[in-house]
Amino acid sequence: MIAGMIQQCIDENARIALDQSEYQKRYDGLSERFDRVKGQMDAVTLAITEKLARREKIEMFLTELEQQDGTVTEFRERIWYSLVDYVTVFSKEDIHFTFKNGMEIKV
Repeated sequence: MIAGMIQQCIDENARIALDQSEYQKRYDGLSERFDRVKGQMDAVTLAITEKLARREKIEMFLTELEQQDGTVTEFRERIWYSLVDYVTVFSKEDIHFTFKNGMEIKV
């Protein structure tokens, strides 16, 4: 809508002799408004993309978790990569595992 208003402003300036300082003020105001709204739209689009990616990771986590037969008695690389997001080592006695669903445990 704002892009259309900018184009209408440009078209009007091309057809009618306007005071150029007034035209420039109007154009700059519309342009600033457009940039502000575009920034908001970009932020919302990014948030949606991040939420969709997080949802996909959680769905993969839950699918892998549901496929487990109860107790895991040996290391399985596939399980590790599908369940663990990252590990933080603070010291030899302080290690935190953060899972893809956001849960964290300390060992």
